[in-house]
Amino acid sequence: MSRESSKIKESLASWSDIRQLLRGGERGQLVPVVIPKDRRGYAWVGLLLLALYLAGTAVMSGETLRPLAAVAALVVLLAAVVWLWRRAIIEIEEGTTGVRSRWGAISGNLPPGRHYLWLPWDRVDAVVDTSTEIPYTAPIIACPTAENVPLKSIEFFLKFRIVDPVAFVRTIGAGNFDLVLSSAVQDAIRQRSRRVTTERAYDLRGSDVGDMQESLNRQLGRYGVRVTGANIPDVQLPDTYQQHLATREKVAKELSAYEREWELTRKRRIDTLLMEIERAKKTRDARLVEVKAAQNTARKDVARMLEEQETEAQRVRWEIEARGRAELTAAENEATALRRLADSYRDNRAVLRYELARRRLDVGAKLAENAPTPLVIRTSEGGDPASALLLAQLLPRLGLGNPPAGPAV
Repeated sequence: MSRESSKIKESLASWSDIRQLLRGGERGQLVPVVIPKDRRGYAWVGLLLLALYLAGTAVMSGETLRPLAAVAALVVLLAAVVWLWRRAIIEIEEGTTGVRSRWGAISGNLPPGRHYLWLPWDRVDAVVDTSTEIPYTAPIIACPTAENVPLKSIEFFLKFRIVDPVAFVRTIGAGNFDLVLSSAVQDAIRQRSRRVTTERAYDLRGSDVGDMQESLNRQLGRYGVRVTGANIPDVQLPDTYQQHLATREKVAKELSAYEREWELTRKRRIDTLLMEIERAKKTRDARLVEVKAAQNTARKDVARMLEEQETEAQRVRWEIEARGRAELTAAENEATALRRLADSYRDNRAVLRYELARRRLDVGAKLAENAPTPLVIRTSEGGDPASALLLAQLLPRLGLGNPPAGPAV
């Protein structure tokens, strides 16, 4: 690719060069951390010893040299104090943070502004840029796609900011962070390229990489670094595949030309069909007029035929009604005659019943006249039943008839 991978390093420089290194880098490399050189020397100790010497000379010398030696000792002491004061001033630029150490152990941060480090064992181990979003470019070579086709390269761009300078300096440092960041970016890009097909590889350009940014933040958060933005600005396919794409573009252009030609042909045919449709509509309208006229004639014929049929049906209905009324009258007359005949039959039956009852009475009277009279024969106690039975059999033969009733013997 046209761009090379960004490099992150830390540099050792004097306090006057820190601003330039943090803002502009060094030979194209990013420098988020600068280790300042300790400018506090021990010259003030020599001046202090010289002031002590002059003070001792002023004490030991005579009256003539004592004032001069005392003034010289005071001047040298003042120069030593001024030297120590100037070298104890530490100025931290706005947007950066100093990492303070005591006896080699990190003890805290120094915010932007002026600070005084009087003790020689207090020092600034590093000055870290904590306000600038540092751009980082990482071109990844030979990223395989879902079909295992290696892409020529994928350029990944991100911005990060150091939010915890103490954790950054103590845990990893700028040089090691470059290796960790490059490895994490390559792993994230290769995972993303594995999820797309070669045909859709160009869709990675400008795609949403929010998940990759969150993954990088989880990995780099322990080092006091936060990724503030990321994207994929460019993707390059293999040369052979680019040739295939060029062929596809050529075919697509030819297909587009054929489609335009076909569109023109289709429009001409549609216009022809529309003209034929209009002609057919006119013919249809003429046929509709003829059909409507035929319908009107047919309606008239049907109406006349219906009137004739209705008249015939009325005549037939009247004939049927007249015949029905005649038959109904005859049936009513016949029913009346039958009812009268039934009444006469009923009256005759009552007479016959009366005659039958009278005759029964006559027969009963005759039978009663001719009926034999019962004869009761009483015998004394202890009589012979055989003689009584014999007497009962002989009496009818003797012809006694029906004697009047009398006391029983």
